[in-house]
Amino acid sequence: MTPIRSALLAAAVGLALSAAAAAPALADSGKPYIAIVSKGFSQQYWQAVKHGAEEEAQKKGARITFEGPPTESDVAIQMNQLTAALNKHPDAIGFAALDSQAAAPMMMQAKSEGIPVIAFDSGVKSDVPVSTVATNNKAAGAEAAKHMAKLLHDKGTVGLIIHDQTSVSGTDRRDGFMNWMKKNAPNIKMLRPQYSNSDMSKAADITKAILASHPHLDGLFASNEASAEGMALGIKESGRKNIVAIGFDSGKAQIDAIKNGVLTGSITQNPVGMGKDMVDTALKVIHGKSVPKTIDTGFYWYDKSNMDEPKIQKNLYQ
Repeated sequence: MTPIRSALLAAAVGLALSAAAAAPALADSGKPYIAIVSKGFSQQYWQAVKHGAEEEAQKKGARITFEGPPTESDVAIQMNQLTAALNKHPDAIGFAALDSQAAAPMMMQAKSEGIPVIAFDSGVKSDVPVSTVATNNKAAGAEAAKHMAKLLHDKGTVGLIIHDQTSVSGTDRRDGFMNWMKKNAPNIKMLRPQYSNSDMSKAADITKAILASHPHLDGLFASNEASAEGMALGIKESGRKNIVAIGFDSGKAQIDAIKNGVLTGSITQNPVGMGKDMVDTALKVIHGKSVPKTIDTGFYWYDKSNMDEPKIQKNLYQ
């Protein structure tokens, strides 16, 4: 374990101990209460998840709170938010981990207090969550690789801009993409993955650096909304043409980049459905019902040729 991660764990545990017994259970006319801690609010993706969660809570007569750190690199802030959520003694927790290992002490606290945890978007390396509601990120990464290989006619050089290497979603999308390429398109050379920490500006700088150092680069893959938007910006600022650039997620900037031909296409998740399924799963657990260990919320490839189709449109968000 790195010194930074050790410090984060120590800080989180210390906060948990100092805040223990501080907050009473929140009650709202007997409605079940679900405290949701996401990865952030800096991307439109999380607003779409929040919208789905709020819709389902209203429909099912539940109450939720939904919060997350300012950016997806703020692990310590997320740990503080998770600790604060636990100290409200909710009926269930919905949690999307930025760093699954850093969250381990909080998972054990939830277990000891009998608070069920529903992981969403990104799994937690723990047996505490009763269910994980998420995209099959390895399959989604493989789908991006499949389209990349087809567009490159199974040859060329590809760079990868991955949003992080601490969350399960980051490592699964990276591994899904790379493993599919190694197995099915061995004539495509992959550069060492670069990590943006879900920072659009950093992703743009990485893109420009890759393009500058590899003048004959054929393709780029970015693994989430911020990384894809930064990739599009970097391609535009570099002045490079004819790059097969595949993104992930949605959002106005990415949709516009596909329409304008800067990006070739992208993989969209189902964030509204994910928010709904997470709340629905939490309520089932609260009421003593059994739930699947994993719930796959799905994904789709989209580009200029199909992005106006109804099944794609309902999973794009701006």
